[in-house]
Amino acid sequence: MTEIAGVTVSSPEKIYFPATGWTKLELAQYYEAVAEPLLEALGGRPVMMERYPEGAGGPSFFQKRVPKNSPDWLTTAVVSTPNGTTSEALVVADLAHIIWGVNLGCIGFHVWPYHAAEPEFADQLRIDLDPSPGITFAQLREGAVLTKELLDELGIAAQVKTSGSRGLHIYAPLDPRWDSFQVRAAAVALARELERRHPEKMTAQWWKEERGQRVFVDFNQNAPHKTVFGAWCARPVVGGQVSTPLSWDELDEIDPKALTIKTVPERFATSGDPWANAVPQSIEALLEMSERDLASGMMDAPWPPVYPKMPNEPPRVAPSRAKKQT
Repeated sequence: MTEIAGVTVSSPEKIYFPATGWTKLELAQYYEAVAEPLLEALGGRPVMMERYPEGAGGPSFFQKRVPKNSPDWLTTAVVSTPNGTTSEALVVADLAHIIWGVNLGCIGFHVWPYHAAEPEFADQLRIDLDPSPGITFAQLREGAVLTKELLDELGIAAQVKTSGSRGLHIYAPLDPRWDSFQVRAAAVALARELERRHPEKMTAQWWKEERGQRVFVDFNQNAPHKTVFGAWCARPVVGGQVSTPLSWDELDEIDPKALTIKTVPERFATSGDPWANAVPQSIEALLEMSERDLASGMMDAPWPPVYPKMPNEPPRVAPSRAKKQT
């Protein structure tokens, strides 16, 4: 057995990534190598664990609540689901909490958009550029640049990362002033403005049948209680890819498949954290845009099906199905 951050890594030679043969210990060592930016991104936030007891590609399950036999030193926080169910979730207090999760077979940490100490404030705007069927990574890159251009125009500095799979995530750190409902409203306004400006390339349409061959700007990743895959976290894919923060000037040349638990530590050691020195900022410009949209007669965008019906929400049914019902 081997100890990292004071946590004993049991069965260190257990294979976690079958395509490469990389082990549980190597995953734990990866997190040790990127601990500084990882804790900057996740520190103090509740997370949901995606557990693969037999390694990536094997049986899996999501675990929102920590097990009852968890150690006394573990930091937790109460989180809720859309229907009000509460759970004691893991909080990333330090590297030991990450290694503890890895020891349980966690290959994937999904992060709440707030700090456990201030759960009433969503302090990140998170834009998920969805790789729908037929959408290439080149289209996603273009969509990310168009999103950055609009945010720059509004005075909002954005960061970009790979999802660890096929997508791209754009983040903007926020002042702790708004709740998740307000941040989602800002994200809806952003998505709609991107569609207005680039109707052939970007879409805010929630229903897949209306998107066509356009990049979908997934505003609902900002809905209350929604988690997004964490920056610097290894994805539960057999090749050991990592959701990796990038600088904007390297976006055109990056190959997401090459960003793994073996290559990302060297990237960090050589180039540092591309998200370093980010400062919290305002979304007032997007909220004003949202108010204009609603004042013009637009309704709220559809919510995911697990949420209760929301005020000013359109019928929660796909357009083709609605036509059949009339």
